[in-house]
Amino acid sequence: MNEEYIKIIANNKKARHNYLIESEYEAGIVLVGSEVKSIREGKVSFHDSYADIRNGEIFLRRLHISPYKYAYYTNHESLRTRKLLLHGYEIQKIWSKIKERGYSLIPLKIYFKNSNIKVKLGLGKGKKLFDKRESIKRKDMKRDLDRERKKQSW
Repeated sequence: MNEEYIKIIANNKKARHNYLIESEYEAGIVLVGSEVKSIREGKVSFHDSYADIRNGEIFLRRLHISPYKYAYYTNHESLRTRKLLLHGYEIQKIWSKIKERGYSLIPLKIYFKNSNIKVKLGLGKGKKLFDKRESIKRKDMKRDLDRERKKQSW
C-alpha cells in the first residue's frame, strides 16, 4: 500500500519555453509554518526564481510565496532565500554540470508528495530565439495534427 499522493501546487510554464531541460531532480524545501499555509492556498509565483549552490548547499532564490493573511507577527518575508534538501551525490552532479558554461538550475514545479512539499528542479541550457520559435512551430503542428485526427475519428 505504498500509494503516493501528489497534488501540484504551481507549475513554471515559462521554464520549458526558455530552457532546454536535460535532467530533473526532486528536492525538499525548508519552510516556516506561514509559508506552508500560503502554499496550501496556492499563493506561489515562480517569476524570476532560480536555484544556486553556495558552500555545498542548494538555495532557491526569488521564489515569491505571499504572506499568509491570518498570521500575525510570525509572518514570513515573501522573497526570502530558501534552502533545498538534496543528497550530497546529487548536489555534486549538479555542481559539475553548472560549472560548465551555460547550464542553469531552474524550479519547474512545486507540489505536495504525501504530506511533504517538494520542488522539481530542472538542469538545462537557455534556448536561443530561433529555438523558441522552432518549439512553438512544432507545438502548433502537433495541435493541428491532433485536431485532424479527432475530426477523422468522428
